[in-house]
Amino acid sequence: MPRDLPVIVRQNPSADYTRLPRQAGPYNPAGDLPSKGPTPLDLVVTLRRHGDQLYVSAFRPGERSPRTRTHWARLEISAPALLARAARLRTVWRDRLVEYDPDPRAPYPFATGVDFTPLAEVAERQVAELAEEGRYFMDMMLDGTGPDLVVFREYLIRTLTEHGALRISFDSDLHLPWPMLAVGDSHPDDWADFLGHRHQVEQTGAAYPAIQAPYPARTRPITSLNTDDQLTGVGRAPEVRKLLEDRSHLTVRTESDLLLEALSCAVLDEDVMYFWCHGQFVGNDSPYEQLTVRLTDDRHIDADLVRQRRRRHLNTPEAVFRPFVLLNACHTGQSAASELEHLGRALVDLGADGVLGPQIQIPQEFAAEYAFAFLDLYLTGEFTAGEITQQLVRWFAREFHNPLALAYSLHCGIDSILELTP
Repeated sequence: MPRDLPVIVRQNPSADYTRLPRQAGPYNPAGDLPSKGPTPLDLVVTLRRHGDQLYVSAFRPGERSPRTRTHWARLEISAPALLARAARLRTVWRDRLVEYDPDPRAPYPFATGVDFTPLAEVAERQVAELAEEGRYFMDMMLDGTGPDLVVFREYLIRTLTEHGALRISFDSDLHLPWPMLAVGDSHPDDWADFLGHRHQVEQTGAAYPAIQAPYPARTRPITSLNTDDQLTGVGRAPEVRKLLEDRSHLTVRTESDLLLEALSCAVLDEDVMYFWCHGQFVGNDSPYEQLTVRLTDDRHIDADLVRQRRRRHLNTPEAVFRPFVLLNACHTGQSAASELEHLGRALVDLGADGVLGPQIQIPQEFAAEYAFAFLDLYLTGEFTAGEITQQLVRWFAREFHNPLALAYSLHCGIDSILELTP
């Protein structure tokens, strides 16, 4: 006689179909429809590495590509050579700003304050040199005589220079200091040539985003301050903490054990993770050195340690980890020369909505000022991280003649925004 068979449902056969990532709104060039999600990008540039060879392509969503194919070419510069030039550019920025020392009686004038107005004439000369270095980098990256490369170079430079502010994603296998690059030489104002001043810019190239539960509607964001006690009184750091206390539910962690314990939990539901600590490369200058951050204790936290603590929660339906991460520690916007691992990329791979950090060693006074300005805008829920980073580049330039905001780069996150309810 017929009977019901026992059924055991294993794994997760359908939940992921109900928990898809947020999608961008429809392409709407006329601007006559309300946005239903993140605004579509204006330009996507991909840089792919095959061995030491690099292939680059670019397209504008909604724009008809050439009849026969999209714009792409093989670069004539090798991947190691391009990485070496990126390292050189970061070194030039450090030497011309952070460690600039023209007068032993007043050493390091650009590392001890935020407002460069008293040194405006000198600052403008330095900015002109840095803009020329950024143009040189772009010229060397796209240099070559191959027909495909010539056509691609003309298309990309024209797109970057002849349009207004664009939303650009550099989907790249190499982590380069994109906001610090520059194009054009016809502006009386060298600031306008930097990509980070002209456009909203992000670097992508991480794994597909983790599928997580829908974002909760909150009236007050959840944040964390992960810090070194020795930095609590630097510059505007106390004001940053008070800002987070006043406008969010704040958790403060000063020891690595507390941070690693939080990362080990399946649910780490924070909207913003702010790191105010030290960043450095460790590995005795070997080809396999790793970028690490350090809180009050001496434990070095690198990408592998972060992955180790959260790996068991990958693809787990109940797991939650989706903060926007402000890594306000030296060098955290870059990766090691080996390109083996990158702390920002690890956080994005694990679910972070985006990571913002500096490409170079940043003076502590400026870092605290930048954090206050960024979080003050981000916590309103009215602006995306991409909008804010560009606004701050222009604001620090206009008000203080200070170019250091260009050293902060987004790893993903151009669309990151706090979704708050009234």
